[in-house]
Amino acid sequence: MLTVCPYFHVHQPHRIKRYSIFDIGHDNEYFNASDDTDLNNGKILRKVAEKSYLPTTAILYELLNQHPEFRFSLSFSGTVLDQFELYAPEVLVAFQKLVATGRVEILADTYYHSLAFFYSRPEFERQVAHHQKKIFDLFGVKPKVFRNTELSYTNDLAVWCEENGYLGIMAEGWDPVLGWRSPNYVYQPKGCSRIKVLLKNYKLSDDIAFRFGNQGWGSWPLDVSTYAKWIHAHHGDGHTINLFMDFETFGEHQWEDTGIFDFLRALPSALLQHGDTSFKTPTETILSYPSVGEIDVPHILTWADTDRDLTAWTGNDIQKDAIASIYRMEDEVMKTKNSDLIEIWRRLQTSDHFYYMCTKWSNDGDVHAYFSPYESPYDAYIAFMNAMSDLQLRVTEMLREEEVFKPPKPKGLWVRFVAWIMRLLGRLPFIKRRLGAQPS
Repeated sequence: MLTVCPYFHVHQPHRIKRYSIFDIGHDNEYFNASDDTDLNNGKILRKVAEKSYLPTTAILYELLNQHPEFRFSLSFSGTVLDQFELYAPEVLVAFQKLVATGRVEILADTYYHSLAFFYSRPEFERQVAHHQKKIFDLFGVKPKVFRNTELSYTNDLAVWCEENGYLGIMAEGWDPVLGWRSPNYVYQPKGCSRIKVLLKNYKLSDDIAFRFGNQGWGSWPLDVSTYAKWIHAHHGDGHTINLFMDFETFGEHQWEDTGIFDFLRALPSALLQHGDTSFKTPTETILSYPSVGEIDVPHILTWADTDRDLTAWTGNDIQKDAIASIYRMEDEVMKTKNSDLIEIWRRLQTSDHFYYMCTKWSNDGDVHAYFSPYESPYDAYIAFMNAMSDLQLRVTEMLREEEVFKPPKPKGLWVRFVAWIMRLLGRLPFIKRRLGAQPS
């Protein structure tokens, strides 16, 4: 038996408008560029909803009804869920219908699509808890499998997940980590005894996510029967084919005219034609298959760029400066206890802001440029740092006002009397010396 575990990630950031140095101290709205289509979050979400979210959820709902064996998983950033509620509530309803079938699993994640695990463990844990509550409020489920931002993963994260009761965690099935081994099995993370890790088959996943519409690719146009044969070829040398990709692959990254929707409609039937092929959710996969070995990932592994590390977000000096600056604000921001300021600070942690600042070349650089709404990485950096500077001013001013207007601690008569006695006792040695100095 070979099972397929499809997983789709749904995310949209709060993009920062072209916030200039002259806006600092005057403009407290960083995210909604009403006159700029490229940076207007509401308009962007509506566009992606029409191109991707609505048609793809409709197709997936049809497939769930047509094929009782079909199932898959989703993860949502909290930022996209917030924007669904604000700009496209019908999209949220469409996703809720999918989950209500009982054959669509939702994964745990960070609320703000942040890299907080690597910069602030307390903030990371607050975001995960916030995300868990949001998922339960909207979908009525509690996630059992964890997926960190950008599939970022280390041994330490797996240990944290085990300590916090998760059954599994997802990671990239990267060759330098696997060596001779296959991503098509379930593994145990190093340092863990119960939790299991599911590894993305990046070759088969990226055939859809990145290469599908590329007319220069040797397998273009990709026929669904050909793709099914590639998966069926793994019967006998694997348990699970983990197909991990962005939900926006369908209709947004791969446009409708590539044939991506027809491909999706036909895929379950093509895979199920092999009698020993079926589908499982991540939890079902983890519970169905034993671990075949241990995976050791001491350094950060992600699913981005050819390096598969954090350099997509921290590969140059401006990225490092920006991300270090935002986390340096943590103590002061949290001291304000102001929900609006804390929310803005968290939106500024979203990894997309640092991704837009990437200065890589070649294919990686092309991908970053495609996703960025800014003219250059430096424009992204300038907008971010200016917005963060204004937030810092607001935080500093609020803390100063709280200190100025902080009421004095009430002191009763007895407290004042004891304090007077203590001060007097503290002066006794001085009094004795003065008395001893008097002439007899």
